Amino acid sequence: MLDVRDLDVAYGAAPALWGASLRLAAGELVCVVGPNGAGKTTLINAIAGLHPARSGRIVMEGRDLTALPPHRFCGAGIAIVPEGRRLFTRMSVRENLEIGGYAPAARKERSRTLERVCALFPAVRDKLDAPAGALSGGQQQMVAIGRALMAQPRLLLLDEPSLGLSPIMVKAMFGAIREVNANGTSVLLVEQNVAMALDIADRAYLLEEGRIASEGTPAAVFANPALRRAYLGAAPAP
Repeated sequence: MLDVRDLDVAYGAAPALWGASLRLAAGELVCVVGPNGAGKTTLINAIAGLHPARSGRIVMEGRDLTALPPHRFCGAGIAIVPEGRRLFTRMSVRENLEIGGYAPAARKERSRTLERVCALFPAVRDKLDAPAGALSGGQQQMVAIGRALMAQPRLLLLDEPSLGLSPIMVKAMFGAIREVNANGTSVLLVEQNVAMALDIADRAYLLEEGRIASEGTPAAVFANPALRRAYLGAAPAP
């Protein structure tokens, strides 16, 4: 479904990703873990079309998206839940959700998709007419995910969805992500909460200093000494 090949991304003259390659099959839930500054957000923003690639390719369902303008990525079946949620806080929850279903194909199904979002996040149903800024952090994250789902994506990109949430809300959020995937949406999850991300993923990648340091099953990535080095700065055991 998604094939990222030898992706290089830079901020001006400063490189942020070097030769990053990953793949994601239809129906998979794949996570990318790594410490702060590893390039996780840069990677997912590039896949969403929000940051241009200096070189390499982003191929979705056989279509090369690398040179497309950002607004065309949604039409290609990709939606992103950005780090920090980025809701329109003075607008109602309903309005925030409806913005996600703005594309013509999604607009036709807006009512039905809104009902599915409310079924996934019952707390959102009771807040539809409230300003998004009045919600708790966890509820705002629900709205941010719901907004992306309103676009009816085939691939959902999630950037640090657990950031700033309570342990109870983190557990609920990961349960919702698992349910979204079980209902047929492929998911690429960028997350610093290694244990939770690896627990729900089919496969995993470890990003370290802008490079893919390890990939494989969650168990294999978790056991790789590169993970310990990336998070703790510890050298592998002799």
